[in-house]
Amino acid sequence: MNPNTVAIRTDTAIAANRLIRNTYTLLSMTLLFSALMAGVSMAIRLPVGASLLCSVGAIVLLWFVLPRTANSAAGLGVVFGITGLLGFGLGPVLNAYLGLPNGAEIVMSALGLTGMVFLGLSAYALTTRKDFSFMGGFLVAGIWVAFIAGLVALGAALFGYPLPGLALAVSAMFAVLMAGFILYQTSLMVNGGETNYILATVGLYVSIYNLFTSLLHLIGAFSGDE
Repeated sequence: MNPNTVAIRTDTAIAANRLIRNTYTLLSMTLLFSALMAGVSMAIRLPVGASLLCSVGAIVLLWFVLPRTANSAAGLGVVFGITGLLGFGLGPVLNAYLGLPNGAEIVMSALGLTGMVFLGLSAYALTTRKDFSFMGGFLVAGIWVAFIAGLVALGAALFGYPLPGLALAVSAMFAVLMAGFILYQTSLMVNGGETNYILATVGLYVSIYNLFTSLLHLIGAFSGDE
């Protein structure tokens, strides 16, 4: 085997391991920060309207600010801004579920299942080192379909014609898609498709966040408490 080829593979493996280490370190910090902000939001009883504004602010940072700062130290501040806003905006949702008869069980079940799915899929991608980059196009298309279906369900509810079946289908779609994104994002890090730990962190965080909220809705609905 060509010594240069061996050296290149070694350097690639070292770079991938460094990326994975930095990503999971930052991801752990953002999850803790997000949980702290959610706790503050719950304590002050943040209204639903303010929660929506937090989500809009996080989307603005994600779409328009993060791409410009991902390669600088400022990107770290943007990451904590995004995850902090999403965590803060989650407070009213958690308070609503905790107000249900079995609310604490619903929240803990969704949290536990989210953790199991994330750890299981991440471990599989890291251990097998399989390339799941082929899933990218399907996942993006699926997100658009689920997003449009979600808008339809929301519009119907606002006009007094709720479609609970469609809302549940949207949550199920998002749960499956986010699981796919965890595999996809982890595979990119392992195989060199992603080299920026800030972008990788945000990608995994958003997948975990959407997976949790989707499972929360599904578990709450099937428990009969919603």
